[in-house]
Amino acid sequence: MSRTATARRRGRGAQQDGPRASFRQLLPFLFEHKKVLVVVTILSIVGAAASLVQPLLVGQVIQRVQENLPLGMLIWALIAFVIVSSVISGYQHYLLQRTGTAVVLSSRRRLIARILHLPISEFDARRTGDLVSRVGTDTTLLYAVLTQGLADAVGSALLFAGALIAMLVIDPVLLLLIVLVIGASVVVVVLLSGRIRTASTAQQQKVGELASGVERAVSSIRTVRASGATERETEAVTGLATEAYGIGVRIAKISSLVVPIAGIALQLSLLVVLGVGGFRVASGAISIASLVTFIMFLFMLIMPLGQAFGAITSVNQALGALGRIQEILDLPAETAADEPDAAATAAPVAGSAAIEFREVRFQYPENVVAAREAAAKAANDLLADAHLAAEADAPAQREVLRGVSFAVPRGARVALVGPSGAGKSTILSLIERFYDPTGGSIRLAGHDLRTYPRNELRAQFGYVEQDAPTLAGTLADNLRLAVPDATDADCERVLRAVNLGDVLERGPLGLQTPVGEDGVMLSGGERQRLAIARALLTEAPILLLDESTSSLDGVNEQRMREAIDAVSADRTLVVIAHRLSTVVDSDLIVVLQDGAVVGQGTHDELLESTPLYRDLAKHQLLV
Repeated sequence: MSRTATARRRGRGAQQDGPRASFRQLLPFLFEHKKVLVVVTILSIVGAAASLVQPLLVGQVIQRVQENLPLGMLIWALIAFVIVSSVISGYQHYLLQRTGTAVVLSSRRRLIARILHLPISEFDARRTGDLVSRVGTDTTLLYAVLTQGLADAVGSALLFAGALIAMLVIDPVLLLLIVLVIGASVVVVVLLSGRIRTASTAQQQKVGELASGVERAVSSIRTVRASGATERETEAVTGLATEAYGIGVRIAKISSLVVPIAGIALQLSLLVVLGVGGFRVASGAISIASLVTFIMFLFMLIMPLGQAFGAITSVNQALGALGRIQEILDLPAETAADEPDAAATAAPVAGSAAIEFREVRFQYPENVVAAREAAAKAANDLLADAHLAAEADAPAQREVLRGVSFAVPRGARVALVGPSGAGKSTILSLIERFYDPTGGSIRLAGHDLRTYPRNELRAQFGYVEQDAPTLAGTLADNLRLAVPDATDADCERVLRAVNLGDVLERGPLGLQTPVGEDGVMLSGGERQRLAIARALLTEAPILLLDESTSSLDGVNEQRMREAIDAVSADRTLVVIAHRLSTVVDSDLIVVLQDGAVVGQGTHDELLESTPLYRDLAKHQLLV
């Protein structure tokens, strides 16, 4: 395996040993369909009864033939029970298939709802492909619980119990010998089942890693190709596929031991019955008709036993996948992290700033730090992978912000500047409450951010993140993400405001023009302007722009500045910029270095007071 794959595997070590699910945790998924399961159970009882009657009727037929008595309605009764048993079996199969599919659907609904409500820290600590794998592959295994596992076990248990009672009545001595043979096989299967569950959990985790590897390689395919890293990426992802295959082979080996156990139990039991039963017939202890009936019940005993063994394998594999599903479902949702106070609806405090940071300190959670350090290690083994390069630049386990204090007056334009890693983007993440400070407080209109419901809080901001994503779909789909009821006229207005009118006019589709996967049909500058147009459409009173003009050429940058000037007349702006030329006219510029504020003021004031700002301005030929 390549060093890259090894680094990834080390990085996810903390997630390898996921919790194992118990059968009790599976019950809520099943109880959602308890009415159907009750019907299936009733059908199982009726079907089992119809099957158990058949050996008795066969015994009666043999007995009457031996005594030269007329068969009467026995043959027709036997045929009727065979037909009833078959029809019930077919309908039961349909109900189980439908219910199994419904269980998968309900589990996916719950999992999708929880994933999309997880705190941002969980997305920073987990790979996208692994989350996708849990929704797709892991939930599919729950299907086997009903179609191959639980329901088979219910019907099989009824047949097993009925056959056992009938065999006890016919010949207790033969039954005792059979129980000894079957008991040994059950012990072996129970011992193997634990190993199946452990291996199944490991396989699903490896499939999640594989999905993550494929997602990462495909999303960065242009960079991978341009870097000549195609073969190395192929080797890394193929290595994960090979590991998953190896675990699958191990499961197959363990499962293969379960299957012949039922066959061996049947053969040994049949030999015992034929040998000992033949001797007992010869001695007059039982009749030939009773022996034939006993043998038929023996098959009814062994066949459900084999199905039960298969059910053990299926259920244990499903419980391995359920452990990964339950791990996500047990995570707290972002909206459940706190309860807002009454201050959430209070009026703004008189004289308060729009946004104020008071001695704010922040350190990323340990799971995020571990994931990003692992990504940095993996990035060292690759050439120019944009995705991993961004992760490699993530903060180490230290305070990212150290006592940051500044105020953003209402209606003002405030710029955050400083070298990479100074904490500028983290400040916007804290304002949006993707994270909460580990010390100090952030206030909006005089109230602590944590007193606002997150939805109400975020409605105050139009946020354009660095490298803002473009959603697959159309221009309208992207614009209406935050304002689903926006009119076509409003959408066109904001597009023209950010100089995207030419995109509207490229073809006859207008707002329905497709942008492609990740906006591949737009240029980098167009994608960034589309993100800004999306924020403008919300008409939020505060705009948060993270490097909003970094992908624009000189002409479009100037037009963008003019558009932002036009829409910011009645708004508060917080802008992050590396190019000082875009923020020299800001009302306030906050200079950050190593997570601390080293200067505040206007452009001219900072040139006199702050050496770092003066150096940045010199390097950009502004002095």
